[in-house]
Amino acid sequence: MGDSITEGTIVDLPVGPGDYVNTDEVVVVLETDKVSVDVRATEPGKIVEILGEIDDVVEVGSNLFRIDTDAEAPEGGAAPAAETAPEPEAAAVPEAAAAPEAPPAAAAAPPAAAPAAPTPPPPPATPAPPTTSWTVDPITGKRTERRTKMSTLRKRVAERLKSAQNTAALLTTFQEVDMSSLMSLRSKYKDDFAKKHGVKLGFMSCFIKASTMSLQEIPAVNAYIDDEAQEIVYREFVDISVAVASPKGLVVPVLRNTEDMNFADVEKSIATFGQKAKEGTLSLEEMQGGTFTISNGGVFGSLMGTPILNLPQSAILGMHSIKMRPVVNEKGEIVPKPMMYLALTYDHRLIDGREAVTFLKSIAEKVSDPARMILDL
Repeated sequence: MGDSITEGTIVDLPVGPGDYVNTDEVVVVLETDKVSVDVRATEPGKIVEILGEIDDVVEVGSNLFRIDTDAEAPEGGAAPAAETAPEPEAAAVPEAAAAPEAPPAAAAAPPAAAPAAPTPPPPPATPAPPTTSWTVDPITGKRTERRTKMSTLRKRVAERLKSAQNTAALLTTFQEVDMSSLMSLRSKYKDDFAKKHGVKLGFMSCFIKASTMSLQEIPAVNAYIDDEAQEIVYREFVDISVAVASPKGLVVPVLRNTEDMNFADVEKSIATFGQKAKEGTLSLEEMQGGTFTISNGGVFGSLMGTPILNLPQSAILGMHSIKMRPVVNEKGEIVPKPMMYLALTYDHRLIDGREAVTFLKSIAEKVSDPARMILDL
């Protein structure tokens, strides 16, 4: 596992003591704060002992199981079944206690006293004011709750997001972009693109290339603060992290050196990462690093939002859904156009407002007119 991983949680034990396993068969499944790891048998043999239970936290380098490599494989390869423990005998039901004896009869009542003198009747009471009666309908629906233990990945995501809020001076600026030209370009060339490169042409490749060029124009957005050394580190390369939803939570694989990639390279890398995220096979190396992040909430229908930084990065771009909205064109006419809101959250300790706005405006201009990227404008 990576140097940043110090511990993992046992989440599955496919085999148990007494089972025979072959080489490369999974014995223990660990979940770390970044990825799930299958611990496999390096040699065939019989499992003697599992040194842990599900939900136990183990440190990197600790022993997880003991295996007898001299044991012979069972016939047919079947592992011996565990003996069933005998059911405990039912406890005897205690006899009912005897009913207590009836209490003795009450003593005879004393003789009645002589009648007292008659008293005058009390004055009539003043009637109380009428009150309104309120009734509450009983709750008839189900009101159940369910608790599940937080996974290691979910806990780590929560820690990093909260750390970003506590560390950086977060500020978000917004911009809107006209998607008409890009949508027309995609519609015109998507079939030829797929035929030549074997991958679909999407919008993300354009945003990644536009972001890469804008990062090179505004180096501060691609930099980060080294808090320990109290220095600003400017990076001469661009590694873009792309936030991807997986069954186990948010993962952020990294596209390396996007300044050297073309549209086809970007689309192929995104397709590969998306498939690995669904299968849960992303490696630690594929999710480490990154100088800038793009999060596309538009695929879920988000109209606008404020993304949170992925420290130690200094900025993150949020894409949102495309909506037809009335726009005033150059002739003063109101026309419908497909528009998208863009959001840039940045660390104001390092990036000034002028740089952030200029950077986001540059992305919007390149996306609204893709020819600017070809001409390096």
